[in-house]
Amino acid sequence: MKRIAIQGYQGAFHQEAAENYFGKGISLAECETFELLVESVKNGKAKYGVMAVENSLVGCILPNFVLLRESGLNVIGEVYLRISQNLMALPNQSIFDLHRVESHNMAIAQCKPFFQSFPNIELVESVDTALSARVIAQNNLVGVGTIGSSLAASLYGLEVLAPSIETNKVNFTRFLVISPVDSPFAKNSAIKATIAFTAKHTPGGLAALLSPLANEGVNLTMLHSLPMVGSAWEYIFHADLCYRSMEHARRSMIWLSKQVSQLWVMGVYPTHIQSNNQSITLN
Repeated sequence: MKRIAIQGYQGAFHQEAAENYFGKGISLAECETFELLVESVKNGKAKYGVMAVENSLVGCILPNFVLLRESGLNVIGEVYLRISQNLMALPNQSIFDLHRVESHNMAIAQCKPFFQSFPNIELVESVDTALSARVIAQNNLVGVGTIGSSLAASLYGLEVLAPSIETNKVNFTRFLVISPVDSPFAKNSAIKATIAFTAKHTPGGLAALLSPLANEGVNLTMLHSLPMVGSAWEYIFHADLCYRSMEHARRSMIWLSKQVSQLWVMGVYPTHIQSNNQSITLN
């Protein structure tokens, strides 16, 4: 049975993403933080890790890209999960019985407008959505709700008081699958590369990299910059690049390595989405 490290606890969206990718026959290594998730994969406590890196409503979790870059682990796949945030509490209550709702800050951010109609409910940030559900159930906390997955409600015997309360229903989270070793795949398939690089600190330096990539048919799907520690006003760029094939990516990486000061290739993997048991291949 594959052991998968996730951030959070049983019932978290990370569990759903892991099961979408690997199937339901897995065991979970529950990790309170992303740092512990990465460490669990590095030290062999888990064979793989599934880690959220981006949400379509609130953007990238940039510190997680730093964790990946510094870990030396490989990205071997990705999962896009449709996130439906549900308000839940102990049975036999209504939303008007609640005085406090506890959940992860990302879940709260995705649902804040919903609570404008309920000014008496205090929103409190917690470590994890599923952990909040577990605490409510184990401690019989009447008047306290949480926001999370329908899986968490089912696992902990809570009742969904209001389903799908996220502001925007086109709400997806992207998860990366990480491993100490690369995973083989069909080399002629469309693939994505997750990389980081330091551009030359000259006028037009970044444009000089991106324009030739575009001319070669490379699709840039993500680009973020982070300060380079110890070098004032210089930056490390994190990017996702989509290629037609492994050979297309190989030629591109060789060219990039000659243009940049440093290049980190964190993973080359199939461009594949699994969401709600549906698979979509991106071209």
